[in-house]
Amino acid sequence: MLVVDDDEVIRQLIAVNLTLEGFHVETASDGQDCLDRVGEVRPDVITLDVMMPRLDGWMTATRLRGGEDTRHIKIMMITARAQEDDKKRGLGIGVDAYLTKPFDPAELIQMVRDLASASRTADG
Repeated sequence: MLVVDDDEVIRQLIAVNLTLEGFHVETASDGQDCLDRVGEVRPDVITLDVMMPRLDGWMTATRLRGGEDTRHIKIMMITARAQEDDKKRGLGIGVDAYLTKPFDPAELIQMVRDLASASRTADG
């Protein structure tokens, strides 16, 4: 599991909630950091913020979907951008789930569980 957000407080909030539920969580501070680390972390699920420096969530998701070794990873966007056009853009890229900030930690956990389960089913 890789949590990607440029806001350290939100990144840690997500990571702590998921760690408490038994997930092994690594973090990245922006999209470029995510792409640099994804090969070593090898996550089943990545949570991505949209608005980040260096490389935003849209471009990060696009590059993940285009990579031979990363196209299978489940991607969940976690963002304050809640407009329908944003959701359609994410779906067009191939984002698997969309969660709007502020979010309910229980909803986050359930969505990640569902994505992780779907990832394991697809792999095996």
